[in-house]
Amino acid sequence: MSSNQGTEVLMPQLAESLVQATIGKWLKRPGEAFDAYEPICEVITDKVVAELPATEAGIMQEIVAHEGETVAVGAVICRVQSQAAASVLSSAAGASEHQGHSADAPVNQTGQVGQDMRNRYSPAVQRLAQEHGIDLQRVAGSGLGGRITRKDVMAAIEAGGETVVTPSSAATVGNAPASSSGVEIAGGASVAPQSSAVQHASGHVRNTGLHLTETPRIPSIEVEGRTQAGNGETFIDVTPIRHTIATRMRQSVSEIPHAWTTIEVDVTNLVQLRNKIKDEFKRKEGINLTYLAFVLKAIVNAIKDYPIMNSVWAVDKIIVKRDINLSLAVGTEDSVLTPVIKKADQKNIAGLAREIDELARKTREGTLSPNDMQGGTFTVNNTGSFGSILSYPIINYPQAAILTFESIVKKPVVINDMIAVRSMANMCLSLDHRILDGVICGRFLQRVKENLESFSLDTKVY
Repeated sequence: MSSNQGTEVLMPQLAESLVQATIGKWLKRPGEAFDAYEPICEVITDKVVAELPATEAGIMQEIVAHEGETVAVGAVICRVQSQAAASVLSSAAGASEHQGHSADAPVNQTGQVGQDMRNRYSPAVQRLAQEHGIDLQRVAGSGLGGRITRKDVMAAIEAGGETVVTPSSAATVGNAPASSSGVEIAGGASVAPQSSAVQHASGHVRNTGLHLTETPRIPSIEVEGRTQAGNGETFIDVTPIRHTIATRMRQSVSEIPHAWTTIEVDVTNLVQLRNKIKDEFKRKEGINLTYLAFVLKAIVNAIKDYPIMNSVWAVDKIIVKRDINLSLAVGTEDSVLTPVIKKADQKNIAGLAREIDELARKTREGTLSPNDMQGGTFTVNNTGSFGSILSYPIINYPQAAILTFESIVKKPVVINDMIAVRSMANMCLSLDHRILDGVICGRFLQRVKENLESFSLDTKVY
């Protein structure tokens, strides 16, 4: 909507059920110019943090909704001046003074904030740089006023910037668990294990936690708030995402009668299969083939046999969902997200691997959309990426169950009265006892086990 004060920018409806959202941070200030599709602010919903792009190039004129303010969908959040309108005003001003003098005013004004913009990074840029070990102070910014964009960081990575293989602290999608044949980290890269102590980047030799390939990172959560006088306590404002997590978790444990069970799976053949084809898959697809893709395929095939696992409680009835939409529990430094692979039952192993990689990338870059978070019918978590061997997950309300895949470890097992070393993993299932009972869940887990153990060197991923 246009007015004498400029064009009004309205709060968009990012999802069908969304009625309001919160302004997280303004990336453009009054007087600053921006290009078409360049983010002007961050919008926080109860599911994701999304960047709101400009529809056309222009100049920020007035900020109506301030940071931290919750705004209804369709309400005005700011007013901008289009580039065409700015050019007309500049030409008029130039005619009243002297030709061409003030035509450069917007550029000069932008240049004045250049130094400020140089050191202002969006969360997506910070996460991407942190993941790949890129020093943003050494990156040339191509954005307005020298601002560093995601494109600049990606260019630095491709140019051989200081990349560090890290477990995705920004997004641990459980792309695969630790195993003696290699540790799968969230980006999907495989790192050969060390037979003795592990040495990390600082040169310090770690003698504990040998199931991990490097020292667990210290979270870099930004603590915003104030320190209470006298006792040093810090107050942190609860974000809409954290509030939603708290509400859903409380609702899950208070309304759902949780029960849980676990089963041990021999994944030796799966480890051998993946080791055989992962390099060729990487060359062909450009992404890593992770254990999680095989696990999802085994779970999907088991749900087909036991569709009651793909259901929700509706007080006077149980609703069995037709589509199998797998939610993936994704841990970031300050939240847990559950992006969804839609119609997972219609995808082969390669297709699932591509979906996993795409969701991991979006989470790392902070570009998940509300649509990516909706419609899940069964949740899968990969706690094995942390080296966990047994866990008790909380059900993703209102789903009927959640399944975790634990760390792959080599263990001595008895086969035909002889001891053999095999790659073993636990799978833990939490269930809604209003819908599911031990018999059906035991059979379901047994089917998942059979599916995983049936993988062989002849299994096709396409």
